[in-house]
Amino acid sequence: MSNVFRVVLVDPDDSARDIIKSVLLNIESLWLEADCSRYEFFGDIVAQTTPDIALINIDSDPEKGIQVLTQIRQDFPSVVVMVVSESADGQLILSAMRSGAQEFLSLPLSASELTEAINRIKSTGGAGSPDGTLTNRVIAVGGVSGGVGSTSIAVNMAAALAGDPERSVVLVDLDVALGDADIFLDSIPEYSLADVTQNIDRLDLALLKKSLTKHESGVYLLPRPVQLQDNDLIRADDLSRVIGLLKSSFTHLVFDMSKAYNELDRVALGAATDVLLVTQLDLPCLRNVVRLMMSFEEYENLKEKTKIIVNRAGLDSGQISMNKAQETIGGEFYWQIPNDFGLMVDVRNNGVPLVIQAPKASITRSIIELCEKLNGNIHGDDDGKRTDKSKPQKKGLFGFLKK
Repeated sequence: MSNVFRVVLVDPDDSARDIIKSVLLNIESLWLEADCSRYEFFGDIVAQTTPDIALINIDSDPEKGIQVLTQIRQDFPSVVVMVVSESADGQLILSAMRSGAQEFLSLPLSASELTEAINRIKSTGGAGSPDGTLTNRVIAVGGVSGGVGSTSIAVNMAAALAGDPERSVVLVDLDVALGDADIFLDSIPEYSLADVTQNIDRLDLALLKKSLTKHESGVYLLPRPVQLQDNDLIRADDLSRVIGLLKSSFTHLVFDMSKAYNELDRVALGAATDVLLVTQLDLPCLRNVVRLMMSFEEYENLKEKTKIIVNRAGLDSGQISMNKAQETIGGEFYWQIPNDFGLMVDVRNNGVPLVIQAPKASITRSIIELCEKLNGNIHGDDDGKRTDKSKPQKKGLFGFLKK
């Protein structure tokens, strides 16, 4: 599912509520916005949080549960209401459905049952995306070796994507030891990834955005921790929940991964719609491309969504020819980014993205076109040529990596 739905829960029974919360927290497409222990306060919670789904356990007091269900349906018609109960009483189920419940689910609640219910609601148009039209593209950018320019590409792609006012973009630095995305954006963030994950249970959308640093390009940045000691505070399951919340607020997530391909990186790889593997045309890099692609075969759908990006194409010194490189990796390259080392040094040292400092440079245009191709606005024909009907065709763009 590309959308993340925000859920509020009411259940006066503490133990039952905790069990339901544990189910919700393990479903990537859901974000638990708030939970409540009193039926009489639930309307206020819904008003304050404006969720996509209201989940009501009516077992503690079926009469009050039905009353709050009726209230929510009357006051917030756009909110999907689901009822859960241990009861199989036909009259109770009928009463709940007549009062406006779109789904009646049996306890104990399973993740598969809840996911199926959400899919049913989506298929009938009963639940929209969090902002009505929000869809997500999650782009994980990783290098096959140090120094290949993966951070440069991640940062400048994020800035290029943010140039469209209809997009909202967040850049997450997953190189928790030595990441430098903040340097590329000349930012001094107040909060880091460690701060956000440590407070995940208290976060909502408003607080999350306050924890991010907004750059003048429009990109929101979630940087790596300041202290190395804080790296161990970031757990994979907490990162998954952060990704869920980010997906409910941003159209595009860009991850600048570390070269370790550790547990945090693998969370990003799993969440990604596109994995960009950045290489240069030298033998050590190409060998690592082959090695990583072989490893990616062990993970469901990872190899299929991975695209090989050649950086610094056209650099004469020490580079293997394009044809030989493709023979070496046993596939084709998705995109080439031209070499402009001097300009890239300038934008990095100045902390200014390409789209601001050099909007007309060929490397800037290449990164913008890469973003548009990922978004489906530029396609390739069988020869790998650009087929954007609004602009002249150009040669030199390659097709998808062969499976």
